[in-house]
Order: sequence, then C-alpha cells, then structure tokens
Amino acid sequence: MKLYLGSRQLVKYAFLVIAIAIAVVSLIFSNRLVKELAKEERSKIEIWASATELLAKKGDENADMNLVLQILQSNKTIPVILYDKTNGVATANNIKLPEKDPNGFLLEKIDEFAEKHDPILLEELNQYVYYGDSYTLKRLQIYPYVQLLVISLFIALAFFALRSSQKAEQNKVWVGLSKETAHQLGTPISSLIAWTEYLKLKEIDPILMNEMGKDVHRLEVIADRFSKIGSVSDSKSVDWQEAVRKSVAYLEKRISDKVQLNFDFPESPVIVLLNESLFSWVIENLTKNAVDAMSGQGTITYSIGEKGKYYFLDMTDTGKGIPKSKFKSIFSPGFTTKERGWGLGLSLAKRIVEDYHNGKIFVKQSEIRKGTTFRILLRKG
Repeated sequence: MKLYLGSRQLVKYAFLVIAIAIAVVSLIFSNRLVKELAKEERSKIEIWASATELLAKKGDENADMNLVLQILQSNKTIPVILYDKTNGVATANNIKLPEKDPNGFLLEKIDEFAEKHDPILLEELNQYVYYGDSYTLKRLQIYPYVQLLVISLFIALAFFALRSSQKAEQNKVWVGLSKETAHQLGTPISSLIAWTEYLKLKEIDPILMNEMGKDVHRLEVIADRFSKIGSVSDSKSVDWQEAVRKSVAYLEKRISDKVQLNFDFPESPVIVLLNESLFSWVIENLTKNAVDAMSGQGTITYSIGEKGKYYFLDMTDTGKGIPKSKFKSIFSPGFTTKERGWGLGLSLAKRIVEDYHNGKIFVKQSEIRKGTTFRILLRKG
C-alpha cells in the first residue's frame, strides 16, 4: 500500500515537473522571439531615420526620392516621434494625438520611448528619432505570461479532475466493501445470537455469558456501522461528553492496564448533532492508534470545549509523536507506520467527521517522543 501511495506521488510530481519545464521553455523561446523582433524593429527605424534625413536633403541628386518615400510610408506599425532640437517641435507617425496640446503629449511620449530605446540622432538636421514598440511586439511580450497562466490553469484543472476521479473511485470502493462486509457479517452474528440464547439455558457462569453477550452486541454494532457507510447520515442531538464516554467504555476493559484514560469535560452538557454509531468508530480508531503510539503505556486525555462557531474535542496521548511533514498524509488511505494493517483507520475517521458530520479533524500539535493531540471540530447548534 505504501508503494502504491509512493508511486501516485511520483506521478503527480513528474506531471508537475513536466508542466513547469514546458512553461520555462516556452518563456525562454518567447523572450528570444521578443528580442529578435525588437532588433528587427530597431533596424527598420534606423532605415526610416536615414530615409527621413535623405528626404530633408532634396538637393541630393543621388537620392531616389521614390524609394525614400516608399521607405517612409512602409512604417505602419511602429510609433515614431521626430523631435527637432532647434525649435522644440515634435512630429509623430502611428500615434493618435489628442486635440489639446499635442506637442506636450508628444514630449511626454518622448520620455516614455527614451526609457525603452535609445534615440537615433540625425546630426545634420539636429533632430532625434524616438520610437516605441509596435502593437505586435507588445502582444508578443504579454503572450508568455498569458501562456503561463493558461498552463497553470490547465495544471490546476488536471489535478482537480484527477483528485475528483480518485475520490469518486475511492467512495465507490468504500461503500461497496462496507455494504458487502455488513451483509457477510449478518449471518454469523444471527447464529451467534441464537447460540448465546441457547447457552443461557445451560448452567454456565453468568459473568462469562454476560461478557460473551457484550462481544456479540459489539459485532452487531460493527455490522450496523458498515451498513451505514454511503447512506444518508442519521444524526441526532446528543450530549457529546456522554457519547465519548460510551465510545471509550468498550475499549477501556480491553486495553492495557498501564494506559490511563482522563476526561476533561465541562460540567454542563455539550449538545451536538451526531450519528453515534459512526462517530464512536472515530473515537475508537483514535484511541487504538494512541495506545499503539504509546506501546501500551501512557495517558490519553479527552477534552471538550468551544471555540468560535465550533465545539472541539481534543484527544491527547503521550506517545511517540508524528513528524510535522506527516500531519496531512496520515489521513490518506493506505498510510500506516505499522507492520500490519491497511492504514484505513484515520482515513475512515476523516470521512466520518467531514462527510457525515460536516466537521473537521486534524493534528493540532505533536512532538516527537512527547505525544500528539488530534482535534475534532463540530459546528454549534
């Protein structure tokens, strides 16, 4: 089971690494394209500046004015400002000018363009050519981040779909196994009840018969629990203190005498909505885990209180503790530190608390070789 969980984690991490690698490669490639396009636009503007200078020197017989005009007219995407340093006048191409103070607007644009690109000096005319990025280049600069966002959303969606699929599959397995277990237990339990009633007619030690009756009743409770998995929760208002005491009562005589059970409960009743049959399963699982963590020797304390909109139940043991890195993974199906067992106890407890009681269960605190506190939260009212 551990190997299965480990392989699932490896698949998730591998998927994440591949997605990140795709995103990084995409960003590098896009940035390279942006730089190449920026260089190309710089070359175009340098040619455009040369053509502007040639047009100003109309007396130059070697200049082909038609070619010059074609070059000037070919720029339809790159915003350009021609600034005359002598008179402080600026003219623009591919820039939408406001009706009020267009020259002031262009002077502000000049500062903006100068931060991105070095201006081109036309020495003979004492003019400067300032230019900005074309609309295509701007879109290409934004594209990598849009692409990164899309990839991130895809990863999140894929993880959500995978998790939902796994959870739905697990739910089917849980319900199917539970119903089948309850069904299989029904026949031998009925037989045991009949044999118990028959033995009561014989001269057998009443104390022995009483203990045997308790164990048969225990089997009935277990079968009832399994039959309720996957069904609508039948919750009732009960005294939480009394429910916890009843859940622990059966185990109290069946665990080591070296384990001390303490109850720190308020004097007034704490009324919560509980499916007692299922919730006692949670208490028993946590108690058994605590006993195992203490190697059959130590103290378990059950405390009930309130915090905000919730009542809480804390179960504190003096066992070996849980590493902080395992606080969440211990509730995963199959996680176990024992040589025997399927590692389903805490996973089942989490399902019962969250799915059937709309509550929360988590590790409140834990210290290695000092102990662990599990907290269960149930809403008031």
